[in-house]
Amino acid sequence: MIYWILFQRRPGEIVGDYRSIEKNCPDLLNVLLKDMMTGRNIIWATNDYERFGEKYGALQEITRDLLIDERSNVIQPSNLKSAQHKKMRVREKAEIFTPSWLCNEQNNLIDEIWFGRANIFNKVVDEQKHIWQPTSEKIFFDDGRNWKTYVKANRLEVACGEAPYLVSRYDTVSGVTIPVENRIGLLDRKLRVVGENTSGVEDWLHWAKKSLQSVYAYEFQGDNLFIARCNIFFTVKEFFFKKYNFECDVYQNFLEEVAEIISWNLWQMDGLTNAIPYYEPPKKDFVQLSLFEPENVYCRIKDWQTDEVLEYRSLMKGA
Repeated sequence: MIYWILFQRRPGEIVGDYRSIEKNCPDLLNVLLKDMMTGRNIIWATNDYERFGEKYGALQEITRDLLIDERSNVIQPSNLKSAQHKKMRVREKAEIFTPSWLCNEQNNLIDEIWFGRANIFNKVVDEQKHIWQPTSEKIFFDDGRNWKTYVKANRLEVACGEAPYLVSRYDTVSGVTIPVENRIGLLDRKLRVVGENTSGVEDWLHWAKKSLQSVYAYEFQGDNLFIARCNIFFTVKEFFFKKYNFECDVYQNFLEEVAEIISWNLWQMDGLTNAIPYYEPPKKDFVQLSLFEPENVYCRIKDWQTDEVLEYRSLMKGA
């Protein structure tokens, strides 16, 4: 099976469109829909799609069949949603559509603290028009820190939506595509560092996985979570293609690992309870609200350095 076509965007194709994944490697689409904690797929967790039928209800799983039928464009990024739909999501779900320039400024502050100096990855050249320019020189590490430490440093985006703080394939407000060299997400920055410091494809693949394993995010609504996962998936491939520019059909195992890491690291959760959406933490008179019987409603994530699966809420104590 040839995967190189995933690196390219065909005319008329939506940025982050999952149909190219379905067309070229459908097995990976199944992985990107999986909820690693429950063993089922992620659920819609929104009533927005109920008009399409019972299978689109909030408590129903998002399945591959629902995404590739006659409504194959049912899940769309925020910039393609109607103004009325977006207003409803803001009002009912407190959904926020953050422009890339704001994500960049906030991510720059994170790196300024980490490095101890400003303008590491880019510099804002026009504050009025929100234009930034990437730095041209190789990222320099000092004070006993090195690029591997940066790549492995854990980062978390809460209530991630389409994950604009992790990857910036497009502006979530305008929909404008952002070239790879101009991207400002936390994973984008790690992959830039990987590209500047690795030698050869195998070395790049190894450290690209390390960078991917270090970024986490959670989201309540299933459509947003699925788009976020696809954006991460495409981002890894776009950075690879930008550097090496050749077909990668021999890297099927790598792509499968990428999809699995993404499905562990970007998970579905109610941020108020640290539990599965629509489930309250266990109580004396716990009442089940859905069709499946979870062993533990509290969400768990994977520590890739120790290979342990940990309750997310335990990691937040004292944070």
